[in-house]
Amino acid sequence: MSSNLPTVTVVGAGLAGCEAAWQLARRDFPVRLVEMKPVKYSPAHHMPGFAELVCSNSLKAEHLTNASGLLKAELRAMGSLILACAEASRVPAGGALAVDRDRFSDLVTEKIRSHPRIAVERAVADRIPDAPCIVATGPLTDPALTDAIAAYTGSAALNFFDAAAPIVTADSLDMDKVFRASRYGRGADDYLNCPMTQAEYDAFYDALVGAELAELHDFEKKLVFEGCLAVEILASRGRQTLAFGPLKPVGLVDPRTGREPYAVVQLRQENEQGTLYNLVGFQTRLKWGEQKRVFGMIPGLEHAEFARYGVMHRNTYLNGPQVLGRNYALKGDPRVRFAGQLSGVEGYMESTASGLTAAVGLACALSGRPEPDFTGKTLFGALANHVCAPTPNFQPMNANFGILERLTGKVKGGKRMRYEKLSERAIDTMNEVIEHYELRV
Repeated sequence: MSSNLPTVTVVGAGLAGCEAAWQLARRDFPVRLVEMKPVKYSPAHHMPGFAELVCSNSLKAEHLTNASGLLKAELRAMGSLILACAEASRVPAGGALAVDRDRFSDLVTEKIRSHPRIAVERAVADRIPDAPCIVATGPLTDPALTDAIAAYTGSAALNFFDAAAPIVTADSLDMDKVFRASRYGRGADDYLNCPMTQAEYDAFYDALVGAELAELHDFEKKLVFEGCLAVEILASRGRQTLAFGPLKPVGLVDPRTGREPYAVVQLRQENEQGTLYNLVGFQTRLKWGEQKRVFGMIPGLEHAEFARYGVMHRNTYLNGPQVLGRNYALKGDPRVRFAGQLSGVEGYMESTASGLTAAVGLACALSGRPEPDFTGKTLFGALANHVCAPTPNFQPMNANFGILERLTGKVKGGKRMRYEKLSERAIDTMNEVIEHYELRV
């Protein structure tokens, strides 16, 4: 490449920012990496090093019948720094990739600081840098920069609290128990309905009010507000509160019985392809294992695959469909890009993939080459598509098979075989994209 390539500023040295800086530097771009630690720490960060893992030390499953495993395979094909450091600092975790978080951070920090084309600046960013740049400051972006992003993109484009219901894959539902209908037959049959008998409702209720909650950080507690009340808190107000609230059966007739059920859990379509559905009114603070156990008691959801678990926590993220386009580029200026959880992806490896995608796309654009189209057949492409696809209620998303472009034809052998076929197609597609756009460095 030319020695006259412009300097790219990357703000934030988390997983997404470090991956973005590394990928740009590998492609001969000078990089200015701005990180506010140790000048200032967010409420959740405590270590001066880069790529600090503030929650779990698990980067999830590795096998290809799991979307997390597929995403790692795609990252590996693209030469991910973060994945390489994770594999070099792994600790025993069965079929998952877990890391010694201190060693992991040390490895990433060493790689970034020793790269001759990356200049690290320890400072608190209070504005979006001049283009070209990538902003990857995470869900706890400093207030001054948050205000600058809001002013730059429009205040309606930013969200500050993530209160989202669980999302399940359509293929994992038991359609022998679920029926499609809208209340009183008004409009199209837009909802999937999971009918409950009184006995089923009572068992579900007892499990829900007794389930274990995820802890909130002190700085998050004041954000739990009435407008997004957790379903378990609503249930604690009385046994019939849900039956007369989000689970009310009024206007819905179960075609199997010809009667209104005792209660109904409604599922609303989450994406255009109809591969994902969310549980209406089920914002929750239940731990993820508890969500799978308790919500699996809902008729039709016994074997549900959760594409995303419900969450209620502080999370600053862009309303991507309003402001972001291809490869996480700002619609008004594609030389400005966002990555990581700030862009609307959820999870460690997903943040890494977004940083890599944003950096490679920007590098191609700045050097006069066509940007890669990872397509909806890869998780790289599906995550980027989710962030910018029109949707009435945008929520962050993690890697799952439900966001991939569907396979043509029926796959014999059940869910496991279907996931293997999706992974095989994704890896083949990723290799084709890498060769077509000459992305290997």
